[in-house]
Amino acid sequence: MSVSDRLAELGIELPAVAAPVAAYVPAVVHGGLVYTSGQLPFVDGALPAVGKVGAEVSAEDAKTYARTCALNALAAAADAAGGVDRIAGVLRLGGFVASAEGFTGQPGVINGSSDVLGEIFGDAGRHARAAVGVAELPLGSPVEVEVAFLLA
Repeated sequence: MSVSDRLAELGIELPAVAAPVAAYVPAVVHGGLVYTSGQLPFVDGALPAVGKVGAEVSAEDAKTYARTCALNALAAAADAAGGVDRIAGVLRLGGFVASAEGFTGQPGVINGSSDVLGEIFGDAGRHARAAVGVAELPLGSPVEVEVAFLLA
């Protein structure tokens, strides 16, 4: 099954590629891979929430935002690669969680990204990963995700 067919089956419509907030491009193709820049959980050009997970933002909401980050990353990768069906799978995911003091649930938050990529790509969506707690993220975002995708 093609990636576009799988997305349709899941009822997932990829968003428009998020505009960069600084001096970078959303994704770069190199050596059989597509590397995305860090993707925030933009929905229609706006962040759904700002703040730290474990304080202003719940872990459950942050997990949903991490899912959005992954879909934004897939949209950026597909745009750079010449279409979503040129993406064959996921190599690595890096997840960053703006964390309140004492919050240690970063892996559960970033599961929002890992889970949706697994739903889309099946076994080819299994990936190496980091889930890191940080003091602050751009624009006050609670989460940010970067992904290295495999090209077909």
